[in-house]
Amino acid sequence: MTTDSLRPLVDIFKVLAHPVRLRILALLRGGELCVCEVAGVLGLAPSTVSEHLTALRRTGLVREWKVGRWVHVALSDADTARPVLESLWPLMAVAEAELAGDLIQAEARRCEACGPSGCSILTSART
Repeated sequence: MTTDSLRPLVDIFKVLAHPVRLRILALLRGGELCVCEVAGVLGLAPSTVSEHLTALRRTGLVREWKVGRWVHVALSDADTARPVLESLWPLMAVAEAELAGDLIQAEARRCEACGPSGCSILTSART
């Protein structure tokens, strides 16, 4: 018996087994975000967030696209991702308070001006 047909599901469960990735998914449930916004809310370097997003993208749970030089991300609307994400939300209710705090921070950090001089969030964090 071969388990090749189970490989995509195994990969999804591996990706979901990290608290930062679960927080990212919860953040994206509130709508699309720039990677700089995700990094700001989580208090992580953009390169670290990018690594986590790459893992989520490989499993098809998130999608990303560029707006100028900036990368935006959102939950995938693919038929394969929807059931996984919908089953995840009730399970994450145990961390509702922390995740709600992340959403409030994300809304406060909405980056309207990821312009040519750089993301205003990252620029202000450096000064």
